[in-house]
Amino acid sequence: MTNHTAETLVGAIVLAIAAGFLFLAAQMTGTGADRDGVSLYSASFQSVEGVSVGTDVRLGGVKVGTVTGLELDAATFRAMATFTVTDTLRLPEDSAVLISSEGLLGGNFVEILPGGSPFDLEPGAEIIDTQSSVSLINLLLKFVSGGDGAAAAE
Repeated sequence: MTNHTAETLVGAIVLAIAAGFLFLAAQMTGTGADRDGVSLYSASFQSVEGVSVGTDVRLGGVKVGTVTGLELDAATFRAMATFTVTDTLRLPEDSAVLISSEGLLGGNFVEILPGGSPFDLEPGAEIIDTQSSVSLINLLLKFVSGGDGAAAAE
């Protein structure tokens, strides 16, 4: 009976540690957070390459929200992204949204560039001014092949 008690005790400790790691991961990623205090917005992009559900939404380099959904608009063949932003943040109606990169090897994130309008976007509104992600491979191919017209200018 002693072996079974020791095995049960070790198993319980392992499960408790695993539950602690899951709780910590949920707190760090915001998965366990409630949806109160957030505003939902949407934006249409030609390409959302490198962005997925859970990607950060940043303003001035500070995380202010999260991408909550991605889907293809069958009528326009554009990717529609929905994202949340903290409710205390009021976005001007002429704000722009673009997909930025953290660096050459880093991931992508959604960046909000606030406009100067005195009028704010209503929660649930679509942000019209967008810029899609730039494919690094296509950019390198264009540079290597001279496909940007630089050779014709010489």
